[in-house]
Amino acid sequence: MSQYSVLVVGMGKRGMHHAAAFNANPRFKVTGICDIDAARLEAAAARLGGPKTGPDATALAKELKPDVFCFCTLPHLRTPFIRAGIEGGAKLIAFEKPVALTSSEMLVLRDMIRQAGAKAVVSHQHRYGRHYQKVKEIVASGALGRVHTVYGTATGWMTHMLSHLIDYTCWFNDYTPGVWAMAQAAGGSKFKDNHPSPDYLAGFVQFANGVRGIYECGAGAPDQPEVAKWWGKNRLGAQGTEGFAEVLTNGGWRAVTRSGGYQSGDGVMNYDTDMPPYIQEMADWLDDDVRVHPCNLDHACLGAEIMLALQRSAAKGGQVALPLRVGADEQAMLKARLADEPVQVSCEQNRKEFGLA
Repeated sequence: MSQYSVLVVGMGKRGMHHAAAFNANPRFKVTGICDIDAARLEAAAARLGGPKTGPDATALAKELKPDVFCFCTLPHLRTPFIRAGIEGGAKLIAFEKPVALTSSEMLVLRDMIRQAGAKAVVSHQHRYGRHYQKVKEIVASGALGRVHTVYGTATGWMTHMLSHLIDYTCWFNDYTPGVWAMAQAAGGSKFKDNHPSPDYLAGFVQFANGVRGIYECGAGAPDQPEVAKWWGKNRLGAQGTEGFAEVLTNGGWRAVTRSGGYQSGDGVMNYDTDMPPYIQEMADWLDDDVRVHPCNLDHACLGAEIMLALQRSAAKGGQVALPLRVGADEQAMLKARLADEPVQVSCEQNRKEFGLA
């Protein structure tokens, strides 16, 4: 079968996760890597078998013409790298979540990719964990009866975590589109972070099939004391007329159903086990148009629009209709709207993580 060439841009932690996973799969070969840090680039090349290196992603993409253009950069760098991938003729563009920081950028980059005829994948790879898979299996089996609510909470701040929460709960709800969103937010200290965010955002989503989504992200989100790792204190799941099923990112899964009673199992987020199937399904999608990657851009944009609509609602008040028809800078709107008072936290560890200790 065909072997696909890959150019990976950004040789930080996530870039190396991707590059190593591509190299470990015989369907791919990393032919180029890019970073503006020369020392980091040299060290990565030694670990990856000596691919072509360079600091200019656009130039490298035009030279190598990779089948896959993968970039793992901070969230304010989306459009220029997508343009570089398109100009290099990439068949598939893979990039980190969130899709974009604003709806203005999301609408532009989505159109760019569609018009180029490229495939695109967004890295919501937690879904490959066995505990996430088990919850999806229970929801899909009908064991919960009629599902009426999906939900997600994370103590990590929005631009790091909310994209994950929304995508996996949309997965539980078979990627049914949202109809409207409404939210509130508090605290602005994390707008200074490289993943700029309100300190706390909480809101509701109405989906087209009548299911309600409930989300909390940041300092006011509830603690999960049974999970030690702070970034793993994420709880998401589904409730139905006959039970519930939920997953903790670093704490396994649990469920109650009418026929099965209480059930539980282990599982933690693990890049070593979660990345290989995420990468393999890129090869499957490149092979044909039938096996569409579950982390495809259309799925990711359904969640991105919800995430952006929640921010727009928190900034302007009231409900925001979905899908979003006109772009805006939701982060600027929200930053201008938030009060100067510090956020109120849900637990002492959140106080420390948000600089309030």
